[in-house]
Amino acid sequence: MANGHEPHEARRASDRGRYGRLSRERVLAAALELVDREGLSALSMRRLGTELGVEAMALYRYASSKDSLLDGLVEALYLELEERLAADTVEDPDWRAGLHRIARATYAVCLTHPQAVPLLSTRLLAVPLARRPAAVLRDHERVLSLLRGAGFDDAAASRVFRAFTAWLLGYVSVELRPTVDNADETDPAFRLGLHRLSAKELPTLRETAAALAERGGPEGLAAGLDALLDGFTNGSASAASG
Repeated sequence: MANGHEPHEARRASDRGRYGRLSRERVLAAALELVDREGLSALSMRRLGTELGVEAMALYRYASSKDSLLDGLVEALYLELEERLAADTVEDPDWRAGLHRIARATYAVCLTHPQAVPLLSTRLLAVPLARRPAAVLRDHERVLSLLRGAGFDDAAASRVFRAFTAWLLGYVSVELRPTVDNADETDPAFRLGLHRLSAKELPTLRETAAALAERGGPEGLAAGLDALLDGFTNGSASAASG
């Protein structure tokens, strides 16, 4: 590698593609569009270069590796979250309303880009706090500032932060799990593949499968979040009343 950073070929490869000269924003937007359309397994430097009309090596100026590109997709999701929050001009009356607003916007981003959602867990499991994309760190700051402003001390704020993040990402992950076994089937039982589930060993799951196939939506997200936050605030002296 030249200068210990990027391949010599990357310096020579032209970054002027079919959409004009590349930028990091354009590269990440194209990567996210590809993942939205075909899934994470379709993403590679070569395939992305083809999408943009450049040699794959030209992309290394904007993402130094496949992992860097995946981290860039996480960044793109959180930048979209920021855009949604900025467009929502309703004032938050208290910290709980602020958390609900963040949760709704995150949910909306995830449902817009379901194929990229696994990265919110897998990449953040691999990247230390200080090395996470700036947009991710700003989201952490946003949530913690709400909690500190509500009167939570550092220890309590960190507990609520962890619980809020776990509920939000966990809810979205369960919401996006596929339940349809055969989309061409019109009969609900065969559509869900209930004939594949043992009536003897899994009777409750079979009976509940149709309900599980329905998304909980923003209403389920909000109800669970309220129940979670109630557990931290009822009878607690660590937080202001909001």
